Amino acid sequence: MRSRLRGAGAVAAATALVVVVAGSWFAYQQLSGPSCSGRIQLSVAAVPEIAPAVQASADQWVKDGAAVGDTCVAVNVTAAESVDVAAAVAGKHGVTLAGVGQASGTAVTPDVWVPDSSTWLVRLKSGAAAFDPAIGASIARSPVVVAVPEPVAAQLGWPDKKFTWSDLLGQVTSSKPLRAGIVEPNQDAAGLSGLLALIGAAGKSKEATTGAMRQLATNRSSLRQDLLARFPRSSDPTTIASGLGAAPLSEEDVIAYNSTKPPVPLAALYLDPAPMPLDYPFAVLPGIEPVKASAAKSLFEVLSASKFRNRLAAQSLRGPDGNWGEGFEAPQGAPIPTDGGTAPAGPDPAAIQAATTTWTAATQSGRMLAVIDVSGSMKSKVATANGASRLQVTVAAANQGLELFDDSWSIGLWTFSTNLKGSQDYQEVVPIKPLSGNRNALRQGLGSIKPSSGDTGLYDTILAAYKKVQEDWQPGKVNSIVLFTDGKNDDDNGISHKDLLAQLKKLRDPEQPIQVIIIGIGTDVSQAELEPITAITGGRPFVTADATKIGEIFLQAIALRPAAPR
Repeated sequence: MRSRLRGAGAVAAATALVVVVAGSWFAYQQLSGPSCSGRIQLSVAAVPEIAPAVQASADQWVKDGAAVGDTCVAVNVTAAESVDVAAAVAGKHGVTLAGVGQASGTAVTPDVWVPDSSTWLVRLKSGAAAFDPAIGASIARSPVVVAVPEPVAAQLGWPDKKFTWSDLLGQVTSSKPLRAGIVEPNQDAAGLSGLLALIGAAGKSKEATTGAMRQLATNRSSLRQDLLARFPRSSDPTTIASGLGAAPLSEEDVIAYNSTKPPVPLAALYLDPAPMPLDYPFAVLPGIEPVKASAAKSLFEVLSASKFRNRLAAQSLRGPDGNWGEGFEAPQGAPIPTDGGTAPAGPDPAAIQAATTTWTAATQSGRMLAVIDVSGSMKSKVATANGASRLQVTVAAANQGLELFDDSWSIGLWTFSTNLKGSQDYQEVVPIKPLSGNRNALRQGLGSIKPSSGDTGLYDTILAAYKKVQEDWQPGKVNSIVLFTDGKNDDDNGISHKDLLAQLKKLRDPEQPIQVIIIGIGTDVSQAELEPITAITGGRPFVTADATKIGEIFLQAIALRPAAPR
């Protein structure tokens, strides 16, 4: 099981995981017979809690003569955390998932991947157009529950009371909040499912959403085992009061935790409406040989047979329809849905992206200079924004983003055009300072922005902004420039594109990185002009023809934060 594996010192195995080894001695022993005209090895990376069941079924299949035509099949199953494989697959397709980071240099992708959730496939598809895995159907399920120490759950009304996500939202955001935690939603599917459910309960209340995220972030962890260790380990009232009080986890996590006979067992609360369960999709990754694809299809059929359900039960997992096999020990307490907590619909790509980007903006600290284009073209009306101008839409997006950032952020504000301050193309509106004392000044500064009649002094402004952020570079935070513009550089008196690139390369310090992120609005923006500028700094351009989308894009830009290799 996932939790037991991590707690049993198998972290090294689980972090090397994506490395698919070159041989499987057991499988090849089975292929020594004379009837094989050829041999192939199918590599499978599966999350640790399901890997033993997949391996046992694959071994039996090989023993029974697994073959595609006259070609015999060996299967190597490697225990692999979803986030590590996702990093490797994303790297192969030239993309980075928010909050995931880069794969290690030794990581390779398998032929078949069984992550714990389809949300990983959705996130990869959203970022990489060429990522189109075959099959993708579920082979197991584990409902996402809220794990609560039994004494705390009893105080809340368990096991008699039926809880909702609105109940939990109220507990988390009250004046005396329940100490709730979460595994980083960008790195953990159960955490993401719980976050999506809480966002749904908050509805249109951005204040409730942000408040819940910040409370969860207080007790967040990038490792599930670390989060589990924060639950009370003694039954005395003081320890229970100071320990973790609730966290979204999988049903399998709770069963595995309680199987260790802890002093304070966890209750599994099945909240309404049911969140997305972990559904363990069987994904045949693109680009594998046709004979391997045929072998993968046959293995999927093996894992869809009734015998596999009993192997799942031994791992505290349900079948894909939510029912379980022999030996499954369901958690006690709240009524357990017989359908395994099926959500009414599959993962929504837009909702997932909004949740992951909002989480990053609301819970992680940074130092940012926001630079807004006030050239004459920013007066243009946006048809989809009830007649508001490009500048008004941009300022509104910046104001909304400002409310997400907590006081640990340091933010400043510039505007730019041409000859905005004498011959200077840019002007400081608010200096970069911590939001704890700068928030009102930024609100006022944004409210004071007016369009000019000038052109777009893009290159001079980028260079000056880079130098300014570099002056007071702050360790421990992502130092960045986020620039909004609706056009190409058209300052005849400024530096050239070539000179800007040369100076940025000269200024760049790998020990003090500064991301330049450019958000282009409208059809006059040149992606080709912007990409070389942002590439030097580890940033990227975001270009949209629809100015009303810049609020969403702003959050995506904030989520583009450098992360260490996995």
